[in-house]
Amino acid sequence: MTSTASRFRLTDLPLPVLGAPMAGGPSTPALAAAVTDAGGLGFLAAGNRPVAGVRADVEAVRALTGGPFGVNLFVPQAANTAAPGSAVDPAVHLSVAAYREALEDTARRYGVELPGTDPADDDGWAAKLELVEELRVPVVSFTFGLPAASVLERLAAAGTTTSVTVTSVAEAEAAVRVGADLLTVQGPAAGGHRGTHRAEDVPGEEPLVELVAAVRAAVGVPVVAAGGIASAAEADTVLAAGADAVQIGTLLLRTPEAGTSAAYRAALGSGRYPETAVTRAFSGRLARGLRNGFVDRFTDMAPAAYPQVNQLTKPIRAAAAQAGDPEAVALWASPSFAAAREVPAAEVVHGIRRAPAGP
Repeated sequence: MTSTASRFRLTDLPLPVLGAPMAGGPSTPALAAAVTDAGGLGFLAAGNRPVAGVRADVEAVRALTGGPFGVNLFVPQAANTAAPGSAVDPAVHLSVAAYREALEDTARRYGVELPGTDPADDDGWAAKLELVEELRVPVVSFTFGLPAASVLERLAAAGTTTSVTVTSVAEAEAAVRVGADLLTVQGPAAGGHRGTHRAEDVPGEEPLVELVAAVRAAVGVPVVAAGGIASAAEADTVLAAGADAVQIGTLLLRTPEAGTSAAYRAALGSGRYPETAVTRAFSGRLARGLRNGFVDRFTDMAPAAYPQVNQLTKPIRAAAAQAGDPEAVALWASPSFAAAREVPAAEVVHGIRRAPAGP
């Protein structure tokens, strides 16, 4: 087994700032490398990305930077030790069918057909685990569930540091029990998906500062604070509460290195959408984004069914983005989205935390 001393530690970073993994396009190799080269830890998002694409992304990051980086994996229900049994719930099946019917008019308007759904889709879980192990990725984080201890042990043996996203003290304690090296503690203002360990769970509203302090008191592993952090002052506050580092995502969406779509970028800076909302409408999992027409129309109808809802809405989202229409795009963002600027990622990182002055 690789020695613990040779594995990545948060204290290795010049700056305690992580770039959040943002699936669906924003997290590019260029963005990950830029965050790392600025002194932080850049991340790639492997969720809903083909295995070959993840391999290419890792190789691209390594061509751009010699520093550490991470890869984030979605934990499918079949591999999620926090999820209930795999038996199909008839009620969920019926609710997905009803949601399909509700989406039909919107699909026709965008000229697309709704696909079939597969609740057993595991996002290439086994192949992606083999890949990050083979490539000896410095940091691998997990979202949407709690992998088995054997998974974390396997990656540790390959020299990888592991992290699990948590939204409560109970989830934090469970993650530490299975061997997580780090915890990403996600507060209620987080943009994008909430990292509850079960799709049907509704996370609490405890402010990030209080949640970080509670997790720090309960566990003994390093903690990364995430969710709506938009200034150096906010970073200072959560670090003072016990976090060892902070994670930023929304602030990076408008940087030139991000792969954020044109429609998404325009919406963030347009002033057209003044507020965010939490919804299951796009994926079946609770997530925070700009409140657009799709959110208003479908939030009350969407079931807690991931990945089925995500599969259903994918062609609509793609068609809307292609047409430059933000009304049916998942515009994931924290309430602090107005702070996101069209500046290089390094400038964003340095605005959150600067290296101490030399002697």
